[in-house]
Amino acid sequence: MSTFMAKPEEVKRGFYLLDAEGKTIGQVAVAAATILRGKHRPEFTPHVDCGEYVIIVNAAKVVFTGKKLDQKKYYHHSGYIGGLKEISYRDLMRTKPEKALELAVKGMLPKNSIGRKSITRLKVYANENHNHEAQKPVKYEF
Repeated sequence: MSTFMAKPEEVKRGFYLLDAEGKTIGQVAVAAATILRGKHRPEFTPHVDCGEYVIIVNAAKVVFTGKKLDQKKYYHHSGYIGGLKEISYRDLMRTKPEKALELAVKGMLPKNSIGRKSITRLKVYANENHNHEAQKPVKYEF
């Protein structure tokens, strides 16, 4: 008996719908990263991109525990001297709640070509409206 190895051309990708309303940002990010990576499938192969598409709705209604909204910061650099920018998660959730969830999921994916390809299959929406009804997404239960 030999170990099954998935081939990239044989992977069938489906769509999963995650509702983030009332859930903590970590719970939603872990579930999304698991599906994007393909670890929920029995035919998971580490060196093959086995993941599926993930649609996250109600990103603006995600919950932060403790004082994370004020204490947690997002940093990015412009590339110029003195170009370090910071924004608190309270401001980020007010302006771009989709970005906060994308950053949380991206941090949980591998830092290689599979992770870079996986993050492109993530679709995040601030409210419950999305334009993926034609793909018949399966509702994911936490």
